[in-house]
Amino acid sequence: MNQITYFWPFVKLGLTDVWRHKTRSFLTMLGMVFGVGSVIAMLAVGEGASQQALESIKRLGSENIMVLSVKPGSEESGSSGAQRGKLAVYGLLYDDEKRIRETVPGVVMTVAARMTRRTARLNERQLEMRVVETVPEWFQVVQRPILAGRVLTAHDMRIRANVCVLTEHGVRRLLAAEETIGQRIRIASGVFEVIGIVQNETGGSVRAPDSEADAYIPITTGTKFFGEANIRYSAGGMEGEKVELSQIIVKMADTSVVESGSKAIQAVLERFHKKKDFRIDVPLTLLREAERTKRTYNIVLGAIAGISLLVGGIGIMNIMLASVTERTKEIGIRRAIGARRSRIVVQFLINTCVLSIGGGFVGLILGVAIPFLITLFTDMPTVVQPYSLVLAFGISAGIGIVFGLYPAMRAAALDPIEALRRD
Repeated sequence: MNQITYFWPFVKLGLTDVWRHKTRSFLTMLGMVFGVGSVIAMLAVGEGASQQALESIKRLGSENIMVLSVKPGSEESGSSGAQRGKLAVYGLLYDDEKRIRETVPGVVMTVAARMTRRTARLNERQLEMRVVETVPEWFQVVQRPILAGRVLTAHDMRIRANVCVLTEHGVRRLLAAEETIGQRIRIASGVFEVIGIVQNETGGSVRAPDSEADAYIPITTGTKFFGEANIRYSAGGMEGEKVELSQIIVKMADTSVVESGSKAIQAVLERFHKKKDFRIDVPLTLLREAERTKRTYNIVLGAIAGISLLVGGIGIMNIMLASVTERTKEIGIRRAIGARRSRIVVQFLINTCVLSIGGGFVGLILGVAIPFLITLFTDMPTVVQPYSLVLAFGISAGIGIVFGLYPAMRAAALDPIEALRRD
């Protein structure tokens, strides 16, 4: 209570001085307002982008290992795929899936898929889609909300049913106002019944397994209609490639065996693939790298925005030095009637803190409002973290003390006699 009684007159004096020089005080506080606001807003934008990328990677499954077919370069594949009229044979095999499932420790499930681009048609409307020939377990390891109907089943696989599951993006573009579930569409040479619709995963900066207009069909049905060779004709002749499997998703028992499992898969495949025609992606590794990048990104953004606070602090120090010069005679009178130097220091420090804390408070409001407006008008995700509010406001208060200390000590160091002589 005694401390409040001691400081309250200085606070009133500081507020009175700010109000007496409203324009000057407002312009001085702007540096702190924009500094605090930019720290919060930039961290919110960075946090939103980072969380979107992290969520996309998590949806791929931190316990999954993605094994992908990759077409070798012409220097590796030689004449088998580089010349027109030749059939390029490369990529993952059904035997690879069996070897991985049976020899790699910790494997719970493997999911195979073959992906090709084909044209889908409904009446006069057509759309180029990515056809994913896969198994029902795909929807267990790549989980997406089912918007309508159902997904593939083991029965569909056994009878080689002419059914397909579409992603919502494909439904909007191909079916439009037509009936969805039960609708029959033509994909290349086959007619397929739409049995379900699943939500797209946009994936952010990460390539998701279904980030476009996709059609999922049983892999047995795909083999029946399309075979394993994808032939393309052009004016220059015929080009083709044969890929048994485009992708194998390997689900491990838990995250502790993911890294060792990826190395074991690498060793198994290298024994049977003379050419480098596969790639292994580990979402868990991507997740850890993204988290490290996120921390670095936040530090960089915070440092850039912190420069604004530094500039604001310099502005406050400049104004307080000018205030010391203006109030030299007042300081001399106070010192002459017995005011101690410590009281002069406290008075000017409180004046500085009123400016910096007032600017910091307004900056908090601005810093919360900017991310909200960014999300509202651009659909870009932003996340305002509580720590960024505390950090920005704490720095603004600290800057008030640090940059106000020199003017306050300079005021306290004035000689009373010399000060009284000045006009």
